[in-house]
This record gives sequence, C-alpha cells and structure tokens, in this order.
Amino acid sequence: MPIVAQSTETTDWVSRFADEVIEESERRAPGKPVVVASGLSPSGPIHLGNLREVMTPHLVADEIRRRGYQVRHLISWDDYDRYRKVPAGVPGVDETWAEHIGKPLTSVPAPKGSPHPNWAEHFKAAMTESLAELGVEFDGISQTAQYTSGVYREQILHAMKHRGDIDAILAQYRTKKAPAKKQQQKPVDEAELEAAEGSGAAAEDDGSSGSAGYFPYKPYCGNCEKDLTTVTSYDDDSTELTYSCTSCGFSETVRLNEFNRGKLVWKVDWPMRWAYEGVIFEPSGVDHSSPGSSFQVGGQIVGIFDGKQPIGPMYAFVGISGMAKMSSSKGGVPTPADALKIMEPQLLRWLYARRRPNQSFKVAFDQEIQRLYDEWDRLEAKVADGSALPADVAAHSRAVGTASGELPRTPRPLPYRTLASVADITAGHEDQALRILSDLDPANPLTSLDEARPRYDKAEAWINTHVPADQRTIVRDEPDTELLKSLDEQARESLRLLLDGLADNWSLDGLTHLVYGVPKVQAGFSADATPKELPPEIKTAQRSFFALLYQLLVSRDTGPRLPTLLLAVGQERVRHLLGA
Repeated sequence: MPIVAQSTETTDWVSRFADEVIEESERRAPGKPVVVASGLSPSGPIHLGNLREVMTPHLVADEIRRRGYQVRHLISWDDYDRYRKVPAGVPGVDETWAEHIGKPLTSVPAPKGSPHPNWAEHFKAAMTESLAELGVEFDGISQTAQYTSGVYREQILHAMKHRGDIDAILAQYRTKKAPAKKQQQKPVDEAELEAAEGSGAAAEDDGSSGSAGYFPYKPYCGNCEKDLTTVTSYDDDSTELTYSCTSCGFSETVRLNEFNRGKLVWKVDWPMRWAYEGVIFEPSGVDHSSPGSSFQVGGQIVGIFDGKQPIGPMYAFVGISGMAKMSSSKGGVPTPADALKIMEPQLLRWLYARRRPNQSFKVAFDQEIQRLYDEWDRLEAKVADGSALPADVAAHSRAVGTASGELPRTPRPLPYRTLASVADITAGHEDQALRILSDLDPANPLTSLDEARPRYDKAEAWINTHVPADQRTIVRDEPDTELLKSLDEQARESLRLLLDGLADNWSLDGLTHLVYGVPKVQAGFSADATPKELPPEIKTAQRSFFALLYQLLVSRDTGPRLPTLLLAVGQERVRHLLGA
C-alpha cells in the first residue's frame, strides 16, 4: 500500500512537491501511475543547465517511488525539431553542416568519427550514459518515432480542425518586438546555463500564417527535407493539405490522415503532449514566466486537447565556476559527462537536490570543487553521527541513492584535496600514489588504490584537465643552495625543528601538528597551543615558514597542503632538499 503523504511543514522541497503531485494525480487519474516529464533537445551538447530539467522531476519521482507508488518519468527527446544552427566547438563538425539547417535533427549527419547514425543520436548517447551513472531511471520517447509512425495523427488532425481557436489564443500574446539589445558574451566560467524551452520556441515560430490563414502544423519538405514550408490550403473533410517550400521551390498535395512527415509547432506540440501522456509534473525554465512563453500559452492550449497543465515549478539557471581553457569542452558549455569526469555522481546529485528549483547554484570546475567536497564530507560525518539537520539529511539521502538502492561509492573516501595533491605530485605513478596515501594513516594504511576509487580517479582527472600547467606541482631534484646559504639563524632553526620531528610525526595528522607547531615552539609556546592562546604574529610567522618550505621543495610560494606534500616527497628527499 502507498505510504501516506508526509507533512509539508517539516519536509524538504522534494517531499513538498511529491505531496502535491500525488494529490493531483489521484484527482486526475486515480489508480494510475504518476506521470512526470522532462524534455531535452539533442541539438548539440546537452549541458548542466539542461540537467536541471531532468533532475528536478527525477528527484520528485524518486520520492514518490520511495512511498510505494508507481511512477513514470518521461524524457521526451525533441529529436524531430529542426536543426537551427551549427554549434561552436563540436569536434568533427565544420561549416558544411550549415547545409542541413532546417532538417529534422535525426536527418542531420552525426559529427565525423561518431559511431552514431545521426546528429540527434550522437548527443542523446552522451546524455543517456551520464543519466545512467547518476542513477536516473526514465522512459525515453523519441519524437521522431512518435511523429513519423503516426502516433500523434489524431492530435494533429484535431489541432488543424481547431486552428482558429489556437490562433485566437496565440493572438493574445503576439506583439511587435523591439530590436534586441546586443549583449556581451559571457565567458563559459561566468555564464549561466539555461535550459531552452524547446528548440521550436527559440525562433518563436508559432505556426504557418500565409494567405490561406493560420495553421499549427509544419510539414518537412518532401524534396529537401527542410521545414521552410508554408501550408497554402487545407480541407478539413478530406484532410487534403497543400504546401510549398521556400527553400527549394517544391510543392505537393498530401492527405494529412496518411502523412507522417511534419510536426505541430512547439507552442502547440508541448501542450498536446501534456494531454496525450497525462503529465502531472513538469518543471520549466525561468524564461517561461514571461507572458506569451510556451508554458503560459500551453496552459490555455492544453484545454483544446481536453488536458490540463501540469504542476510546473520554475527553475533557475545553473552557473559554472572556473571552466578552464584546457577543458575537454573546448569552445562549448560543460555537460554532465564533463562534470562526472571530475566528481562522483553523489556530489553532482547533491548540488541539484539541496537547492530549491527556483534557487540558482554553480557547478565548480575550479579550486571551488575542493571546498565543495570538504562540505560534502562534513555532511556525511554529521549524517553518520546524527547531528545533521532534517533537510540536510533528506538532501544527502537523495544524493547517495534512489528508491532502487544506493549508488556505487568509494570504499575509503579520502579528502578530495589530498587525493588531488597526490595525483598532482605523482604525475600518474600509481605505486607512488599508493605509498603516499598509505602513510596518511599508518594505523590503518591503504592497501590498494581501488579502496580510494573512483574518487581518486576523479581528482586525478581534475588535476590533469582543469589545473593549468603553470599551477602544477614539480618537486625540486636538488637543494636550492643559494637560498639555504642566505637564511638567517631563525630560519635555519625552524628547518632543524622540522627535520628533528619528521620521523616521529610521519603521518598526515602528525605532520600537520609538526608544521603548524614549529613557529609556536620558536616563539616560546607549546606546539599544542590553540589560536586563542597565541598572539596574532604567530600566524604571520607560520605563513613565512610555509612559504620557505614551498620555495625549498617546489620553488614556489604556495602549493599543495604541506603535510601532504611532505608525505609525497618522502622523508629522505625532504631531508636532502632542506639541507639536512
């Protein structure tokens, strides 16, 4: 039996929406599976902004499943949309792809070297793989398959019969637009990734309005396959339709009750699908909040198909923090696959689960990813000891698994920043990485890198793809004799204190205590003295000491955390470089 909906006063945003959706589904379609929906257009790389279109209903659907209800999460692949432009930065694509503009996405060749049969399948495949890694269960619907097989034939004929009603609704919002202001292009690391309403909405093409009147249907040309067509006549009784193509001049007369090479325009297509599939919940981007947007207009047009508008929360943009120039998505926007190369699925799920849909957030590709991982690890510890707040517990639960079970996880989740530092210093030498990581906790040493995977691999990928070469760590081969000779007695003493304590403190915690303790001891305090017991100048002395160590070890003023760096370099080499 389904579990009773939870109280909305003490639950998180996902549970509150689940309450509403269950109640609405029981009202509209009692006893039937709850239907939630997403729409994705594989017109190019499907980015992290588009992912919110999927994750918002996924999280709600998963909560409903956890309560014992049957749920269908539909993802409509808008692969029968027109190919609008050649996207920048896609490998294997050149200016010759412009000749396909106007064709269905499934009729456009895939990028050179792709194993997939067409453009749409190429970009669908990457997203499908990422969704599987994220634990997203869905029913995929190809709109090419739906339209070309005649699934929507009755809906198309119904829309054509009621074209006057549809035109009247659209006419309420048609206004003469002022010329758009030219906006300065944001670099990708500052840009907000917005999920488009649907490619049909991009050009605000709401139908064919030639001399024969308005028609909510666009045929694809029987000669050139493009949608640059105009319906010139239509007979409701015989369904005889004549169109002409402005691209190649071709024209023909067909019977719409037998014709499967065209589609409803976007502002009619979307509400038609709401009614056809019985969608209860589907979010939409912030661009839908304006008058005349697809969601607003669809709320009226859906009645023509005897349907109802779904519950549709508006979701905010997703930002990107520090997408490096050396990223794999050269010239483009980062995708879920890009993010999953450097972070575990749990962390990416958490970013979407912990913020309400109307709150924007950033996905980090720069140093911020280390802070995010630290925050995640602290949350894991609080959940484990029972000190986490209820909303944080809920977000954590949604991040680590679904109603089907927990996602695979790293057996020993060592700090991401430590793993990144080790991967940086060892430059791909796994035996060296294992040596260092085993020294982190001598009482419970790591016995295999597999214990630290996949987190170690994600950290290594981040170092190799998002940290510029001039910020990588290269340990010196020989001591900096000139610098060592120039040191005053106080600096020499600090090095002696460090070297004297190495053997007894050779662990991550021990070295942390040692490097922070040396300046305290030099100033006459105990190495165990807390910041509250120390004068402010101790912090200055610590910074100077750290800078000296970095210069002697890696010829820079900064670098990986010193305890990790010392473990990586090894006792013998540390002694050599510090002039023991």
